[in-house]
Amino acid sequence: MAPRQGFWREPSGTPTSEAIALEAWVKETYDLLGTVAFDYHGVITTTDLGERVQEASGIRTSRPETAWLAKVLLPVAHLCRRNGEPPLTALVVDPRTGWVGEAYDDVLRAADQLPILEPVKREMHASAARLECYRWAGSAPAGGGEPAAVPEPISRRARAPRPAGTGAAPRTPRVAAPPKPVVKPRIAASDRPVTVCPTCFMAVPATGLCDNCD
Repeated sequence: MAPRQGFWREPSGTPTSEAIALEAWVKETYDLLGTVAFDYHGVITTTDLGERVQEASGIRTSRPETAWLAKVLLPVAHLCRRNGEPPLTALVVDPRTGWVGEAYDDVLRAADQLPILEPVKREMHASAARLECYRWAGSAPAGGGEPAAVPEPISRRARAPRPAGTGAAPRTPRVAAPPKPVVKPRIAASDRPVTVCPTCFMAVPATGLCDNCD
């Protein structure tokens, strides 16, 4: 069975349009974020949100949530603005960094505010907006609560310490290769030294006996 493509309804697999899917997902996202706000300092990742709204609506897509989630969050931000509610979309964070990122600029535009260009200031603004959500939902403590600390940027987060007694694996020392055997050069017969008879100074044959003296 070939994998499904585009947008379809579960469990039948009946195809549907992106417009119908987005309309259903906006409603489910608005309701789901309202429940997230009931958990003081609670947030939801984009990955989890994308999966849960598809499951709740019964409409799925083969596209990753990065391709369509912004089209859902922006109407939700306007819906909160229209209803006089805090921006529930501030509760949606990146699963890797824990930050709202540039997508939060849509929340600001929905509130007729200018985007915040400095990343840390944007995250601090989003944290304060989340506190408004918790107070609206009644999950903040009696004193009103405080904004949660902004997670450190990934580049600044300390690396996990290595367990005691461990470190980089020692390098295996190089073993010297055994010396190559010395190969005596081959000497041509004409180049070999000649044995000379100490008496007559004539060349001695291979027998070792001088033919002149013996």
